[in-house]
Amino acid sequence: MTMTLGSMLIAAAAVVGLCSVAPAASAREEPLQPQIVGGWKPIKNVNDPHVQEIGRWAVSEHIKTANDGLGFGRVVSGEEQIVAGKNYRLRIQATKVGGQKAMYRAVVYEQLTNTRQLLSFDPAN
Repeated sequence: MTMTLGSMLIAAAAVVGLCSVAPAASAREEPLQPQIVGGWKPIKNVNDPHVQEIGRWAVSEHIKTANDGLGFGRVVSGEEQIVAGKNYRLRIQATKVGGQKAMYRAVVYEQLTNTRQLLSFDPAN
């Protein structure tokens, strides 16, 4: 029994020792960044024609209900979220009827089939 207990203690010590050994990290390796599934991420290139088209579409959808004559300028920044399709949270520069520029926030859901839904459109004050 003593031999078995001693063998078990040695085996347990070996397991603890192996668990505490961390792999050596190279100085060139980037630290791991936590990935949030479904989280919002900045759009890397807001000048991408597709992103600009989504902004233009959001303004045109807004005009259908508000009838305020707002004119699309450009998407100046935004975030995207991968879902069953993609959500876009955009900051859009637009022109009011009198020529005055204003900023707006729009949230657009684009399904995998490229059909879109305007979820919100508000002044970005």
